[in-house]
Amino acid sequence: MKLIVLGAAGRMGQNLVRVIEQTPGATLCAAIERAGSPILGRDAGEVAGVGTIGVDVTDDLTPFLVDADGILDFTAPANSVAVAEHAREHGLVHIVGTTGFSAQEEAEIARCGEAGARIVKSGNMSLGVNLLALLVERAAKALSAENFDIEVVEMHHRHKVDAPSGTALLLGEAAAAGREVDLPSASVRVRDGHTGPRSTGTIGFATLRGGSVIGDHTVVYAGEGERVELTHRADDRSIYARGAVKAALWAKDQSAGYYSMRDVLGL
Repeated sequence: MKLIVLGAAGRMGQNLVRVIEQTPGATLCAAIERAGSPILGRDAGEVAGVGTIGVDVTDDLTPFLVDADGILDFTAPANSVAVAEHAREHGLVHIVGTTGFSAQEEAEIARCGEAGARIVKSGNMSLGVNLLALLVERAAKALSAENFDIEVVEMHHRHKVDAPSGTALLLGEAAAAGREVDLPSASVRVRDGHTGPRSTGTIGFATLRGGSVIGDHTVVYAGEGERVELTHRADDRSIYARGAVKAALWAKDQSAGYYSMRDVLGL
């Protein structure tokens, strides 16, 4: 499967290049970076630390769309929406690990999947996190809102620009599904000043930023006299890259549509 990596100079981009080189049935056909990047023209394998692979980093995606099978995209919302349009036009697989989308941008991505692309989008591509989301949903269903409050706590490195994280929102959506409520109306994102008592049935989010933390997420079910906590800690970004490549290989044989990692993993 011929794959394009966007943001090839970034931490995720380099991980994607390394994982593609290690994965039977996958090959890197293009490595894309922003215009003006100092690594333009360099071999993507050398940038990623796997040696020369014969694919130079470029800033122009367009020439590769005709021959490619899929695009791996951990960039920015506006860019991902534009790339989804390319995927729709060319019938490509588009793996979207980007986070921080508005509701309108989410709808645009979904439309492109339904109109011809094969899009797999997730706030987190790891097997562990998507299994955790399933457990979060089941626990939320079993532990009633009258008896247990739900809080989603996440911490990431100091450079992360969106909050709550895409993974935190993924887990919040799972909790909301378990409670059969709408997350936007049930979530509490900010607490400051005299907030009054906690409203029954809400799903709270707490965001921590600092250091080099790759990603820690805990969903807390707090009841009278007891707490249940479900936690995932990421120690290596390659878990996301491996999940993204697995998703691409899975999506190659699917019909056009808008999928999640639960679909990929059979969860």
